[in-house]
Amino acid sequence: MTATLTTPAAAETRVVRKSAFARHLTIVTRVLTGLLFTTTGLNGWLNFMPAPDPSTMAPAGVAFTLALAATGYMLHLASAVQVVAGLLLLTGRFVPLALALLAPMIVNIVLYHVFLETEGLAVGLFVTVAEIGLAWAYRDKFRPMLQAR
Repeated sequence: MTATLTTPAAAETRVVRKSAFARHLTIVTRVLTGLLFTTTGLNGWLNFMPAPDPSTMAPAGVAFTLALAATGYMLHLASAVQVVAGLLLLTGRFVPLALALLAPMIVNIVLYHVFLETEGLAVGLFVTVAEIGLAWAYRDKFRPMLQAR
């Protein structure tokens, strides 16, 4: 992957090339994150992974999950976002869009595990680091969105 940097004052263009290690690390991170979110999203509909026993969970975590389920749509919406974003990451198409879709979900995952249910925090931290790393790798795609107009 190459990035082209242009300075407006000098109008010079400089090509910055990533090392082979950085390219491979980006691909591995993208695929692992895509597999994780595709699998967990499909599990939200198909329930092929065993659910944790509510008696072993913190009461606040159980209450939060039950409240999401009581809406009738929130868990299905979260599963759909996970599947769509996961497939986009797996295919390598629209990766910045997938990262933008997953960002609020990842924030919620981490905050859930920090404040409500500390079990599973490692996975939350992994997806946070993966999201930040991938956002950095695709930072040139986010630059126009972050410019003040």
